[in-house]
Amino acid sequence: MTNGPDLFSSDGPDQGLPGPGVGGSSADSGRALDPLAVRMRPRTIAEVVGQDHLTFPGSPLVQLVEASGGDRAGASSVILWGPPGVGKTTLAHVISHAPGRTFVELSAITAGVKDVRQVIENARRERDMYQRTTVLFLDEIHRFSKAQQDALLPAVENRLVVLVAATTENPSFSVISPLLSRSLLLTLRPLDDAAIADLLDRAVVSERGLAGQFELEPAAKDFIVRIAGADARRSLTILEAAAGIAAAQAQFAKATAGDSTDADADADADAEDEDEGDAEVDSEDSSDSEPRAILITEAACAEASSETVLRYDKNGDQHYDVVSAFIKSIRGSDVDAALHYLARMIVAGEDPRFIARRVVISAAEDIGMADPQALPIAVAASTAVQNIGMPEGRIPLAEAVTYLAMAPKSNASYRALDAAIADVKNGFSGQVPTHLRDAHYPGAKELGHGEGYKYSHDHPHGVAAQEYLPETLRGKRYYEPTGNGMERSLGERLEMLQRLLRP
Repeated sequence: MTNGPDLFSSDGPDQGLPGPGVGGSSADSGRALDPLAVRMRPRTIAEVVGQDHLTFPGSPLVQLVEASGGDRAGASSVILWGPPGVGKTTLAHVISHAPGRTFVELSAITAGVKDVRQVIENARRERDMYQRTTVLFLDEIHRFSKAQQDALLPAVENRLVVLVAATTENPSFSVISPLLSRSLLLTLRPLDDAAIADLLDRAVVSERGLAGQFELEPAAKDFIVRIAGADARRSLTILEAAAGIAAAQAQFAKATAGDSTDADADADADAEDEDEGDAEVDSEDSSDSEPRAILITEAACAEASSETVLRYDKNGDQHYDVVSAFIKSIRGSDVDAALHYLARMIVAGEDPRFIARRVVISAAEDIGMADPQALPIAVAASTAVQNIGMPEGRIPLAEAVTYLAMAPKSNASYRALDAAIADVKNGFSGQVPTHLRDAHYPGAKELGHGEGYKYSHDHPHGVAAQEYLPETLRGKRYYEPTGNGMERSLGERLEMLQRLLRP
């Protein structure tokens, strides 16, 4: 259990920080070692960007921030749900700085029930002795087991603590229902490009950031915005690393230029002595000029970022969201979108066998009899993936996905089966017609089984006119072919068969 740093007060670690290379006290120098993302963390709710749906005047979040410990209404516990880098930790610290509050920070990765109970006991003492409300920031709450979350319930319900829990996983699946019902669920949205660009501009000029010592090339800013993936922390991390690269390159260039100047110094010595007075004036002018800002280029940002980190948790929301978009893109006949989501799964390291299974299901579910060739192609791709593995397995997957996305679509077959299943479950089964029953076992013929059965191959077109459905379902139609692809001709054949079966 650790007390969280006071990042937002007037004397917090991000107040008045010098930029890189700026002299200052030893304390300031230590604070400057904090990551840029920490130094630039908003100190007030007004500085938070990209979450306007939560920070408008009078919103529950603003009321929570502005509430004081003595307010009769008090502060509600909240669960902050959103992807990484959108401000969950920032909001927790902003909330903690309302008057009359004590801030305690735990990580569900390392904390246990014992730590939670210790916080609750301390919170009770703070309330009884000093009338102070304890704000417990619990990061990664989805990592807490049910028993660990249960330990929070009494304190949250009695407001011994104001719980501010952060999670990247859907709370409906990762947080117990009693805790959800006692908290406000606030969903943080991914930051848009404008918000990320605003944060970068702030970081370049702010004294807490790069202090104006660097200039961010427009192409470099666009590059960071593009690869940050709506993650503010990642964008500032890339900016800081790129600034370090740019500073090192500038220092190298200056040293190289200095060596060249030293080589020419002796040759110009006499001329400099003759013009000593003029040189002194030039020297004064040079010393008065401010150093030029170091340019951060797109190339420096590319070197700093190395490669885009794709956000994709194989056990979390992103897994299901991307798979859902993949299947829906195939169903919607958007081949480019389908290949995009296939690429995202492959790059993220998704199990190719899982992808292949989804492709097979899609072939039967969404293409069906509109193009019966889709299923064999999907099965062949699945077999190929198992036989050859990755990365070559991506090739048959791409072929199958392309074919499925461009194929005509029909779900008539499986909808027909679902309708039949519903009838069976609802009791519309009926008795198997006597003429269709098995007549091979002893005594079956005496019961009339098989009597009157017409052998289809003995009749024109291989179709015998007789009733196959139970009496209670006579005339029932389940399969209704669409007019897409091959089902157009199948519909015509179905009508012909119906006339032969029931003349």
